[in-house]
Amino acid sequence: MSTESKWPSVAIIAADVQSGKITATELVKQALQTIEDKKEYQAVIATTADRALERAKEIDEQIASGSNVGKLAGVPFIAKDNFLVFGSETTAASNILKGFDAPYQSTAIEKLESEGAICVAKANLDAFGHGGSTENSDFFTTKNPHDTERVPGGSSGGSAVAVVLDMVPFALGTDTGGSSRQPASFSGCVGYKPTYGLISRSGVIAMASSTDTIGTLARTVEDVAYVVDVMAGRDPLDSTTIDRDEQSYQVSNAASLKGKKVGVIKEYMGEGVDPGVKQAIEASLEVLKKAGAEIVPVSLPSLEYSLGVYYIVVPAEISSNLSRYDGQRYGYSDADANNLDTSYTSSRTTGFGAEAKRRIMTGAYVLSSGYYDAYYNKAQTVRTKLIQEFNAVLEDVDFLAGPTAPTTAFKIGQNTNDPLQMYLADVMTVGASLVGIPALVVPAGKAAGLPVGLQLMTKQKADRMLLSFGAAAQSAISKEISSKQSKEIET
Repeated sequence: MSTESKWPSVAIIAADVQSGKITATELVKQALQTIEDKKEYQAVIATTADRALERAKEIDEQIASGSNVGKLAGVPFIAKDNFLVFGSETTAASNILKGFDAPYQSTAIEKLESEGAICVAKANLDAFGHGGSTENSDFFTTKNPHDTERVPGGSSGGSAVAVVLDMVPFALGTDTGGSSRQPASFSGCVGYKPTYGLISRSGVIAMASSTDTIGTLARTVEDVAYVVDVMAGRDPLDSTTIDRDEQSYQVSNAASLKGKKVGVIKEYMGEGVDPGVKQAIEASLEVLKKAGAEIVPVSLPSLEYSLGVYYIVVPAEISSNLSRYDGQRYGYSDADANNLDTSYTSSRTTGFGAEAKRRIMTGAYVLSSGYYDAYYNKAQTVRTKLIQEFNAVLEDVDFLAGPTAPTTAFKIGQNTNDPLQMYLADVMTVGASLVGIPALVVPAGKAAGLPVGLQLMTKQKADRMLLSFGAAAQSAISKEISSKQSKEIET
């Protein structure tokens, strides 16, 4: 598979559409054709073809009349199927929402469309975002673009694969505990989780409300930053949103790495990390060092408890958020149920998949009388300790770094019957989610032919600084990898 994208940068695409060099209609048709040509990877649940072509026609007409359409004029994109979007059902890849048509669009979609972007399809995911492999979709399993026998990561696996296979220049995911970063690492693209609250979640199906964020996936950090600049900021429909940076989030890969202090998290580089992954991360850090960054080891002692904390806090919030799917208001309802209790039980039993049920039961248990203090309260106490440790370390370094996952993409079915092993794939991403800081994954080469992602983090609200550093880091690492490949070919 080619590592070169057939799409130019998002900014160039929009400029070409605005200048008349290419039409929005041509771009939408190109995206839809690529989705069709690569449907065997099962990245997409459904297209929004009719609405996308109609919007493209409107944009082309506006441009022909001399109107300025916006900074994303005609740029096609794909949204994870937990975003409310017109033109297709919104299912969150769950049978319980099959047939649900969104009554309104999410704020993120509305902001992108107001700048001329065009949603062309809905991407597959682990149902409701519950998983790290996209195997928990109630519809089908998305395949890794580098090896179809392996998972693409999750839960935003369809979004990552759509980007890597050039279906679109960028895709939206969500990131509750690593759901955009881990598939970016497994599939080989850039994945970004913003500071908690930077991008509105209004109109996005909730998973865990205290860690849910909007993820952005693209080939380059520059494209991610360009899109984030459109979506960031307060929204009256989401009370958790925060003020955006007064300056633009747009970045250039020409930013300097010199003098930046990068703390390598000791707990992420020890036992359990695949040797090939560790080697790729160390090689990338060496590139940053050569470019002038200061690389130092740091320790976050409470990180070893982060996965346990996450799988107490998040299922608790999931059990609450999924209580609305009761077969009465919307979504699947058992037509044969003859009383209310049976309707509740039967609708949820049939509509929810195994992983959703597992998380509902876990969450209900840790919140139940007699166990709330033993589990949920203690988990929140440790979460506070984690926040304090991250804040303290980030006073001494500009950025934190480490692998995104302890392994490369595993085989489809390998961890299906072992939930604990599946949850361990999140061990290096949940920390940033629990403390609400921004985190970015950039490609860091390969291990045994499979992509590895370098994860970079920084303090809350320093998203612009992280994106700028990440763009420069991606450029430096990419150049080093290309140089090595050229030398190998020569010899």
